[in-house]
Amino acid sequence: MRGPEGRGSRSATFEARPNIALVKYWGVRDRTRALPYNSSLSVTLDRLRTRTRVRFDPKLGSDRVVLNGQEASGGPRDGVVRFLDRVREASGERSAAEVVSDNNFPTASGMASSASGFAALAGAASRAAGLRLSPRALSQLARFGSGSASRSVFGGFVEWRAGTRADGADCYARPLYGPGHWPELVDLVVLVRGAPVKEVRSQEAMQWTVATSPEYARRLSELPRRLAAIRSAIARRDPDRLFPRVMEECDSFRSVCETTRPSLDYLTVTSRAVLTEVRAFNRERGRPRAAYTHDAGAHVHVFTLRREAGRLRARLARVPGVESLTLLRPGPAARPLGPNV
Repeated sequence: MRGPEGRGSRSATFEARPNIALVKYWGVRDRTRALPYNSSLSVTLDRLRTRTRVRFDPKLGSDRVVLNGQEASGGPRDGVVRFLDRVREASGERSAAEVVSDNNFPTASGMASSASGFAALAGAASRAAGLRLSPRALSQLARFGSGSASRSVFGGFVEWRAGTRADGADCYARPLYGPGHWPELVDLVVLVRGAPVKEVRSQEAMQWTVATSPEYARRLSELPRRLAAIRSAIARRDPDRLFPRVMEECDSFRSVCETTRPSLDYLTVTSRAVLTEVRAFNRERGRPRAAYTHDAGAHVHVFTLRREAGRLRARLARVPGVESLTLLRPGPAARPLGPNV
């Protein structure tokens, strides 16, 4: 659909939540179409959110982008403007836009702020421009801002299918199970003190890995098996199968990052201590009762069972450098807020 022409200001607001990948995507086979090398699987989180308002207005001379109360410039602004240009091309919209977006959690530190950010931007910009996209089409649009944003369009447990077609028509995210599928499963988010802000965007860093890591080809060959095992464990709500494979996947991801040239070492001393404590917790419990994972940043997500969360939380709180621990559950899909203006 083409957006209305000759009208005044038009706006829409959208809210989306970050997701944490249990099977990571890291590297794209086609940068123009934003097509990943491998499929991935994630959990959308509750309580954390990005809220974005987009207003197209013919009176604006140029695009204005405000992120977390600060006017954006350089790379962050350029990424949003490129995304707006894609929406304008698809809709016939000709006006400049004002984008105001804020998170209620840390930005650019491995907490998937780009996922929720571009999912919210995709929803708000497309609606303000007059497009009415299906959830699948919205996930396909969102990936052009950030690949993981395609997953934040949906709630609960989500798979992003890499597809095989050159045109990307079979590359999209889809919901596997809703937020209530496994009520006992929770995510203990460990924020570490002094976590550095990423100097290199993940979209660039992952291509360094594709080009230079000697471990990357082996990782790709293992991923279909690992993805199938994790999907099956979630379907059965089986922690004994899920938790070891989630940690195996995280270790594989970290290995290709650290063998990239130059090395991508996202963790701090505190981050690594948290991983050690989770391994020790499982040994002491005599079976897998928790699993760590992290994205391209220092903060750690520890999945566990609700009945184990208190014991594990007390243990991790004693790790030097842990700033806070927040217990989250699988969360809802992205959604519009209020009527268009």
